[in-house]
Amino acid sequence: MTQPPTYPTPPAGGPAPTAGGFAPPAGPIPQGYAVPPQFTPAGWVPPPGWVPPPGPVGPPRPAPTLTPAGQPLASFTDRLLAALVDAAVFYGVGLVLAVPALIIFFAVVLPDLVRIAPDGTVAQPDLWRDFLVPFLWMELAIVAISFVVAYVYYVEMMFRTGQTYGKKVMKLRVVPLDPDRSLDRRAAVRRFLVQQVGGLVPGLGYLDGLWQLWDKPWQQCLHDRFAGTVVVKVAP
Repeated sequence: MTQPPTYPTPPAGGPAPTAGGFAPPAGPIPQGYAVPPQFTPAGWVPPPGWVPPPGPVGPPRPAPTLTPAGQPLASFTDRLLAALVDAAVFYGVGLVLAVPALIIFFAVVLPDLVRIAPDGTVAQPDLWRDFLVPFLWMELAIVAISFVVAYVYYVEMMFRTGQTYGKKVMKLRVVPLDPDRSLDRRAAVRRFLVQQVGGLVPGLGYLDGLWQLWDKPWQQCLHDRFAGTVVVKVAP
């Protein structure tokens, strides 16, 4: 069986031992000295003017990058979440447009597809004239209406408030990089056109959105650089 360790007996006239160890020497406590818990009697109150030493401090956090106007720039994560919220809004708008369009389309073309010939048989439909051409016109109408909705959402709504619905949710705002300017319709149109062109070219849309990860110092996407804008974090 292992014997418990032994400790030397304190010298005569030295500090009296306590249950937790040896008590500190009598006298005033030096400034910044932390009294170990085992030396702290019940009900002990620090003397006036005593300040405990600072606790452990972690690594300093990097200060947020500020615009020339002193506003903190939005992070990549916040901008990505705002874009996802905007995409969800447009997905809902697309459903609202597509469902009635499909109902009208089939109501118009279905009679031509099942037309009865004079001899009582089902006539062979002309798929190009009776189906494909109306379908292409329907698609063109949906694209045109979606473009108008996107223009109102990303241009008219943007230059008036600097925010889309997604940016409102994430507490973001589009502002000019130049603090002496105000966000106008021309800048909003430039941002919108670059975003739309980027969405049509394979891979360019991703490059546009990821550009802010290595853009220094203003963390701009390509459409921000083209329009002279930045995205900032605003107070709740």
